[in-house]
Amino acid sequence: MSSATRISSNVPVWQKLDLKQTLKIDSSLMWATIVLSVLGWLMVTSASMDWSERHYGNSLHISIRHGIYLCVGLLAAMVMVRIPLQWLRSLSAVFIVIALFSLILVLIPGIGREVNGSMRWISLGFMNVQPSEFAKIATVLYMASYLDRRREEVQSKWSGFMKPLFVLSLLSILLLLEPDFGAVVVLMLTTLALLFLGGVKAGQFILTAVVVLGASVLILLSQPYRLKRLTGYWEPWSSENVFGSGYQLTQSLIAFGRGEFSGVGLGNSIQKLFYLPEAHTDFVFAIWSEETGILGAGIIVALFVYIFIKGMNLGKKALEKEQYFAAYVAYGMAMLIGFQAFINLGVNMGLLPTKGITLPFVSFGGSSLLACSIAIGLLLRVHHEMEAGDEKK
Repeated sequence: MSSATRISSNVPVWQKLDLKQTLKIDSSLMWATIVLSVLGWLMVTSASMDWSERHYGNSLHISIRHGIYLCVGLLAAMVMVRIPLQWLRSLSAVFIVIALFSLILVLIPGIGREVNGSMRWISLGFMNVQPSEFAKIATVLYMASYLDRRREEVQSKWSGFMKPLFVLSLLSILLLLEPDFGAVVVLMLTTLALLFLGGVKAGQFILTAVVVLGASVLILLSQPYRLKRLTGYWEPWSSENVFGSGYQLTQSLIAFGRGEFSGVGLGNSIQKLFYLPEAHTDFVFAIWSEETGILGAGIIVALFVYIFIKGMNLGKKALEKEQYFAAYVAYGMAMLIGFQAFINLGVNMGLLPTKGITLPFVSFGGSSLLACSIAIGLLLRVHHEMEAGDEKK
């Protein structure tokens, strides 16, 4: 294990927090995130004005709330970039226990809040918190710590490979009880990718991938509403689906078709006028594409690709320096953002079955924005520690 990832036993953890340290920020990653977040705010504002006027009597209600969430997210990122990685490593087990506990709490009637048939939120009065968003962050931190501490066991023994899968299974079961199949998919993809990068044997990885794929198919077929979404994805324009399970997809595709190359103009979307349900959440990208066309859509995709590549390159750099915890944190956060963005964009464009999953930094939702901001804060922290380590040499 690299000495940079160890915590000295005779130094209290709280003394590791140096709030006066000079940070070495990756400016390009920071600005890419800021631009994406600002464009996301613009998208949410445009997509939500009529919906906000009807439900709240104020066309800017959703936009104002989204702006507040952005400020809270910025504060969270600023805090995370100040916290040393070894401190997070030491508390990774605590984070995963808290995540499991919160996912249990959300299932308890009276504590969890049901919206559209799903128990995914805990109401704090001023906002609804979605524990699954933070469970993803906790899982990556736990996996990064585990792969750092048990690297040799993971690479050579079945026990090292199966232990984290047990934790993943517990998380997945709780998420499916909500139900939140989208979060399970993102979590499984990220965890399996981290295990692969951690050096598990090819046979173990392939066997697990086959089992996970088989389980996913069974889960899809186990509930009628999931099967309807799948058939709606296959034939969205059929008479039985166009106003049923395929309705959101067909309306989203109409938005893309209307946008053409340069769009119909900012604020001029027709689909947001209650044709595409709650367009400021999961399908905000479709409205943006309608208003700005392929040009606007390309900018958003390019920003996500850039952030993903930057995060993966940070992980590669940390791995080369044998800073394994930092490497897996960077890989994990980049993949959380990348996989979630890929799934949301795929759903919007009809490339994947409809799934309730937000677009990072773009879709309306306080929990999603806060979790994504924490992820970026961690990526910036990895960059800082890599640069600070280079200067000490």
